[in-house]
Amino acid sequence: MACEHTETLPADVRDDAADECAECVAAGNRHWVHLRLCLTCGHVGCCDSSPGKHASGHYRETDHPVMRSYEPGETWRWCFVDDRIV
Repeated sequence: MACEHTETLPADVRDDAADECAECVAAGNRHWVHLRLCLTCGHVGCCDSSPGKHASGHYRETDHPVMRSYEPGETWRWCFVDDRIV
């Protein structure tokens, strides 16, 4: 089920990482659990099960509302504003 926040997303977004969480790498931590892709700007951050929780932190800093799983074979998206899968 879509939400109004998916209607304003760019048609295409290029990821900013090579299968890693840049914030974790910068902190010397390579122990993230899963990665998430911001569908507004392409930022890749780690999930909330990871110590850094950088995908959620990116939302709090930018208000970019929708991310999707960056895991192979997964296409689900999450809207932070509506707090649900979209």
